[in-house]
Amino acid sequence: MNEYSFIVWQNRDMGATAKSARRTASRKLRRQQLIDATIKCIARNGLGSTSIGDVAKEAGLSQGIVNLHFESKDNLLTETLRFVVDEYKTQFNRTFDEAGPGAAEKLLALIQLDLHPSIMNRQKTPVWFAFWGEVKSRPTYRRICDTRDKYYDKVFEELCATIIAEGKYKNVSASSVAVALNAMTNGMWLSYLISPRSFDRDQANTAVSDLLRTYFPNHYS
Repeated sequence: MNEYSFIVWQNRDMGATAKSARRTASRKLRRQQLIDATIKCIARNGLGSTSIGDVAKEAGLSQGIVNLHFESKDNLLTETLRFVVDEYKTQFNRTFDEAGPGAAEKLLALIQLDLHPSIMNRQKTPVWFAFWGEVKSRPTYRRICDTRDKYYDKVFEELCATIIAEGKYKNVSASSVAVALNAMTNGMWLSYLISPRSFDRDQANTAVSDLLRTYFPNHYS
């Protein structure tokens, strides 16, 4: 192969690589566009009433594009659930890493995250409840949600155990406190779902602080 032929071959190869990369990026963007549209449709119509046609219309695309990328409504809904779970986990882990440095600060920051508008809002909260309502009849949803819940339960329990050891608190169970905190935030999510306009985030954060102070007075005085 002479020098000219090598340059032509090299340029052709680079062009093919760049074209493939653009196709991959375009595919990812299109899939994300459809997932975002699905989230909006579920929040507005519910899970059962959301159709591929609704999603296509919301995204400004054809139903054929939806089928091309996800093949079926079930696949689209499953990937939407995976997305909201992964998105939450990313924010959860970032909050954990950035909260500083003690277990008490991290625990409070993680609970406050659940009440933050980026998490608890009119678009995402209905979607969570829509999927939770289907876990009994959809094994795939159940597995995804169970894995999620076990991960967060473990983090909360470990933080509570650390705080208990630091404060030498007597007759306080880390697992019981973790369950109580999760139940409290889940209840607040439900209250927000039912009455988003009247929900008071400041009052909710105060209630969380009061509960933490009850269990760990030396850490949340």
